[in-house]
Amino acid sequence: MENKTIKEHAAEIVRLVIEWEPRLLSLDKKILSERRNVQNRSIRQITGHMVDSASNNTHRAVHMQYQPSPLIFPNYATEGNNDRWIAIQNYQEESWYDLVQLWKYSMFHFSHVIQNVREDKLDNEWLAGPGKKISLRLMILDFLPHLKLHLSEIEELM
Repeated sequence: MENKTIKEHAAEIVRLVIEWEPRLLSLDKKILSERRNVQNRSIRQITGHMVDSASNNTHRAVHMQYQPSPLIFPNYATEGNNDRWIAIQNYQEESWYDLVQLWKYSMFHFSHVIQNVREDKLDNEWLAGPGKKISLRLMILDFLPHLKLHLSEIEELM
């Protein structure tokens, strides 16, 4: 049953990417860089953050299947570190086409990885912070709402 839910999440990630890729690519350059969300991120930066999220979650999903549980793995999103990632990688200046393709294939790959997670590893945990453990199952299931949140932020900025 759980695996079906994960497969449904994976399929929904792919569906959203297919729906959003042409929308993202059609955006005017001015809208991409100048409009900001409540976190003061441009559409370029939000897109880059989604790439970082897919990348970090992919690595966690892999590590959580062979490393001891709970996994000790950096949480890139705490204490403003996700903004450091955005700044260091300078998504604001990256080629928009390249960034959208990176986003697309990062999402496709994460979808592929979660579809292949071993069911007996879904309860393995990751130490997300002091006293905060998150199961592989929950990490996977939380990804789709996170993706939808950022797509809705982009939609508001459009």
